[in-house]
Amino acid sequence: MQKIYIAGVGQTPVRENWEKSLKELAGDAALLALADANLGYPEGIFVGNMMSGSANHQLQLGALLADWLGMHHREGFGLESACSSGAAAFRAALMAIASGELSSALVIGVEKMTDSPLAEITANLATAADADLEGDFGVSFVALNALIMQRYMYEYGWKTSDFAAFSINAHANAVFNPNARFRKAISLSDYEHTGMVCEPINLLDASPVSDGAAALYLTAAPPTKDRRISVAASSAATDTISLQNRTNSLRLSAAEKSARIAYQQAGITPREIGLFEYHDAFSIMAALSLEAAGFCDPGQAPRLANDGSIALNGRIPVATMGGLKARGHPVGATGLYQLVEVALQLRGETGQTQVEAARWGMAQNIGGSGSNIITHILHQG
Repeated sequence: MQKIYIAGVGQTPVRENWEKSLKELAGDAALLALADANLGYPEGIFVGNMMSGSANHQLQLGALLADWLGMHHREGFGLESACSSGAAAFRAALMAIASGELSSALVIGVEKMTDSPLAEITANLATAADADLEGDFGVSFVALNALIMQRYMYEYGWKTSDFAAFSINAHANAVFNPNARFRKAISLSDYEHTGMVCEPINLLDASPVSDGAAALYLTAAPPTKDRRISVAASSAATDTISLQNRTNSLRLSAAEKSARIAYQQAGITPREIGLFEYHDAFSIMAALSLEAAGFCDPGQAPRLANDGSIALNGRIPVATMGGLKARGHPVGATGLYQLVEVALQLRGETGQTQVEAARWGMAQNIGGSGSNIITHILHQG
């Protein structure tokens, strides 16, 4: 694909941002990205968000943020793709630049969830499921992931505690991320003694409801050599929205396809990926993502986690800044937090969680229970 570069990045702390409105939160991340790029205003703005219409009673996010940022008369769009909305906005901006219509674009992901009652947010999240086959029966996303995890444990013989390493790794890395929601390490004992949410998913298997915004400045013009991070691949694929219509509920077919195409676009194999920011909304999704992306065989991801392969000094470091589990999961912004973190890793700017000698990084953003999956590979150079 044509080389498109990440010239600037910005992110806000993931937390309960009571004092910020939706546009203020998004604007903060956008201004940081603009300042980091130092290239002036771009030609367009793309905003990823899932539930601003219901949770914040605000649509027209493209125009809203163009106005708020002073980017008057530039084109602006909002995109919704459930929890993969951030990566969808990033991909749309890439295609606009690659087509020649734009030479630069600002991509923002934002979600403000904690102003609304938890029951309302849970209902909003469930709209990413199949309304007829799942939503009308009151099935939440925690319940859908619990069903997948139960089946996975049954098929492959794993115990609940075998999934603890995913959360332990995420929390260990989040300690050093000033933007993370939970900057506290956890132990196996913490995992085994925490409360159950939906059997077999406990509180430490699940990512938290959060507010946050992240932004990236994309340009067709190469930045200075020491900050030259290019987008080497961008690919998206879909699967059935409902679990019951899938051929195999334990395989993320959309992730397999999008990762395979991304590797082909970048001209590399999984062995060359230096870090992987996966979509660990639940521990079971962390496992299925590792398998779908080709880092281990089906049913073997817990082994990869427990033998240290996913640690910062392991074969495939993941959740290097805490992942969705410990950094937090403001759903429409998550895909851009992942890309900001990969870009910072490749720039060598992540401090104590820096992955040494990483030149290729991958981010994979999942919408629904695996129904819309977008994979990006970034390259240093």
